[in-house]
Amino acid sequence: MTSSVTQTWQRYRSVPIIYRIAAAFVLGSIVGLVVGEPATNLQPLGDLFVRLLKMVIVPIVVFTLIMAARNLSPKNLGKVGGQVILLYLFTTMIAIGIGLVVSNVIDPGVGLLLEDALKKSAVETKQSPGLGQVFLNIVPENPFGAMAEGNILSVIFFALAFGVGLTVVRDEAKEGSSVYNGVETIFDVVEAGAEVMFKVVWGVMEYGVIGVFALMAALFANTGVEAIFSLFKLFATLAIAIGIQISVVYLLFIISGLVGQSPMSFLRGSKDAMMTALSIRSSSGTLPVTMSNADENLGIDQEVYSFSLPLGATINMDGTAMYLGIAAIFTANVVGKSLTMAEQLSVLVTALIASIGTAGVPGASIVMMTVVFTQVGLPIQAIALVLGIDPLLDRMRTMNNVTGDLAVTTLVAKWNDAIDFSTGVWTGADTDSGGAVSSPTIDD
Repeated sequence: MTSSVTQTWQRYRSVPIIYRIAAAFVLGSIVGLVVGEPATNLQPLGDLFVRLLKMVIVPIVVFTLIMAARNLSPKNLGKVGGQVILLYLFTTMIAIGIGLVVSNVIDPGVGLLLEDALKKSAVETKQSPGLGQVFLNIVPENPFGAMAEGNILSVIFFALAFGVGLTVVRDEAKEGSSVYNGVETIFDVVEAGAEVMFKVVWGVMEYGVIGVFALMAALFANTGVEAIFSLFKLFATLAIAIGIQISVVYLLFIISGLVGQSPMSFLRGSKDAMMTALSIRSSSGTLPVTMSNADENLGIDQEVYSFSLPLGATINMDGTAMYLGIAAIFTANVVGKSLTMAEQLSVLVTALIASIGTAGVPGASIVMMTVVFTQVGLPIQAIALVLGIDPLLDRMRTMNNVTGDLAVTTLVAKWNDAIDFSTGVWTGADTDSGGAVSSPTIDD
């Protein structure tokens, strides 16, 4: 009996985890549609998976960023950081523009009645922080409080400051002195901690097959087919815009044009992160998987991806910013208002700024809609229209965000000679060893 169970388990694990998660995604969706409301009882199993992923975010960010500082001088950090931030802003601006153009062509929202939709639910909005406050909040008053609250941007700032501080102290200390050895010991402990966290992430992703199944079953049990069909044009608009952003901006322009590599190789190397983002709709929650793909599949040096990916999970919200523009056009059509070119330009600028403060967690874009809607005089109550299917839309936005993070990271790595094109997916070989999350010592 024990031997039979062991063999079954081994056969199960011989299937790459990305395919197990994909199967769970499909089966969970079917169960949600067929079973209906009783499937919502599976929600806690899905919530547990998301909580487990969130559990490892802060330690992975701290360990990897400090490790990055060990090999990356402050001068190079400034160069890489500037390139990363400028590219993130550039791709976000392009994403908003694509969303507005596709929205004007498809005209989502035409035919819906605002009054009927608002009877179903109400929205309570919160005051969104201004741009100055967003940048001020980057610096934590209490770094340990920021870690406890999951304020990733503040954690990134502190981890970088601490890591660079360690590097400066080490460089100034005499080799072999107690200070020099002490700093090296801290770096060694951090490196060991990073390896431990990769092991933990591996276990979390094994449970992810159950978690993803539960999440999708609960999602479709709540929304049903009617909710999806009622806002199909909105869904189609976002899907088409994201398709253009990924295929044209990321794959053709960045990967093929600037990096000079095969877009299909990049997709093979990024598919684990893309599927995880689509499943859990959290850029921050997907971060461990994204980092693993950058390291194991794309051959990017840790000194680049350990900075660019945590930062991207927080500020690079191409899909979210794109959706803010689409939602504005959608709402304008619903209330019978035509946005002028000047107003749409205002939407572009406002969405770009608002996206910087959008955390990489599910549902945060709803708060940011208030900023854009107020800017162009749209009723904030109209946010209620998309609450029913927002979890589904959010999955697509998050997948776009994560793909953009990896594309920008790949380009910056090439510019800084920090990527190995003779390994991983770039060689044309299938590097999927069965683990969506792995380290050099982890095999599935």
